[in-house]
Amino acid sequence: QVQLVESGGGLVQAGGSLRLSCAASGSIFSINSMGWYRQVPGKQRELVAAIISGGSTNYADSVKGRFTISRDNAKNTVYLQMNSLKPEDTAVYYCNVRAVVAVAPSILGEYDYWGQGTQVTVSS
Repeated sequence: QVQLVESGGGLVQAGGSLRLSCAASGSIFSINSMGWYRQVPGKQRELVAAIISGGSTNYADSVKGRFTISRDNAKNTVYLQMNSLKPEDTAVYYCNVRAVVAVAPSILGEYDYWGQGTQVTVSS
């Protein structure tokens, strides 16, 4: 199994910055992608940013130029640097990892894993 531990959420004023971290551990054969999603009550969870194993990144239009996703492959950790935060960035942020794990001897499978969520609140 894979465990994800998130950290870094909190309360910040508009224009401020926060850095989220998510560390993956467990019986991981490889990680194909890591990313961050966010969700507000009554709305669907949405992709914020993702980074694949080759290093390519993808961002939601609403965060381009303000957020930066990065990854430390040696630590199986993904980061989200959030600058110029806006009140509309307020949400619970979830880490997502798509990992290949051994499901049986000599059998690998790819699965999505989610963190427990961390609250980010931006005050105006």
